Amino acid sequence: MKEVHELNLPEDVRYTKDHEWVKASGDTVKIGISDYAQDQLGDIVFVELPAVGDSFEEGDEFGTLESVKAVSELYAPIAGEVVAVNEDLEDAPELLNKEPYNGWIVEIKPTDVKEIDQLLDRDAYLGVLKGE
Repeated sequence: MKEVHELNLPEDVRYTKDHEWVKASGDTVKIGISDYAQDQLGDIVFVELPAVGDSFEEGDEFGTLESVKAVSELYAPIAGEVVAVNEDLEDAPELLNKEPYNGWIVEIKPTDVKEIDQLLDRDAYLGVLKGE
């Protein structure tokens, strides 16, 4: 497993304490898992995706990841409606291990885009990882 200083933590995304990331793009946001999450999970072998049109409130479970180590739930960092799912993950879930910030899981149209501002920036997320 990687040491905290070895993790790829881009500054242009927001993070949750549950290790998801959010990146705004126009009027939608993409959601994925952080480098820390994929590193802790190990080889991801299956991704359960929601359906386009599903709506979630902040904190709702929207899918699961199965790895060789465990099954992990995915939680919605913000409220919104699913407008796209990364169908590439159905045949190649390992994309989340290889490129966690390009291997997005879902794209949603946020109910309130301002919720993104409540998420952790890189420095705050790094503090969580360091146990601060």
